[in-house]
Amino acid sequence: MVVFGLGNPGSEYSGTRHNVGFDTVEKIAALKGMTLRKRCLCLYKRATMDGLTLVEPLTYMNNSGAVVNENVKDGEMMVVIVDQMDLPVGKIRVRRSGGSAGHNGLKSIIAEHGADFIRVYIGIGRPAEGCSVPDHVLSRFSESDRDLIDQAEAKAAEAVLKLYEGEKLESVMQWANS
Repeated sequence: MVVFGLGNPGSEYSGTRHNVGFDTVEKIAALKGMTLRKRCLCLYKRATMDGLTLVEPLTYMNNSGAVVNENVKDGEMMVVIVDQMDLPVGKIRVRRSGGSAGHNGLKSIIAEHGADFIRVYIGIGRPAEGCSVPDHVLSRFSESDRDLIDQAEAKAAEAVLKLYEGEKLESVMQWANS
């Protein structure tokens, strides 16, 4: 199983709404005792152990698909963890497949790999009146929202680990989406 957490590289993006995918992959790595590392000339950080591969593309969100095919083998389960503005802050949703929902990171992955992969969405809420989408997704959470996001990232990590441990997707979806 290969799990991609989407985000933007660099400390200036750390903790932003757009980086909940990175944050969740790092939570999974910590739970499994794994360390994500960047190897020379690779456009991603990666950790592999016991049939679980965690990947953080370092290509910036809009080019996330550039590293997918070199990390996924034919027939291997692929999961993408990504932010979703159409969900309230802290809500998660697991989906079998689908479109990009307007998300540029997903558009890039679909263009390179196709749409047949599991999505784990983490709600970041809609922008406030007068706030642009780019400003919203690159902003940090308020203190109260940060607590909700920490809980959502932990639940998303648990959902991914349930899949890794062999639980059926339908069961994980029912648990996560309720």
